[in-house]
Amino acid sequence: MIDTQDKTPAEKDGKYEFKLFYSEREVVCKVEKEQNALHVNIDDNINAELKINADGSLTQTEGSPLPASVIDFIKKQILGHSI
Repeated sequence: MIDTQDKTPAEKDGKYEFKLFYSEREVVCKVEKEQNALHVNIDDNINAELKINADGSLTQTEGSPLPASVIDFIKKQILGHSI
């Protein structure tokens, strides 16, 4: 079977690292963007996956539940104002 899914890099694909406040602590957040998915690792022990929707919003699809404020911060850091 041939997979015809688009594998070309999307805009802003890559690895990102920044600090954010989570559970009243400043922690390191690492995000890898691939196409319409964000793979999130916070403080080397919290993992989640976010899907970038067509309207630019993010939906968590897997992992530890993240507060809406953290998801919004990640969106601003990775996607900026482009979506």
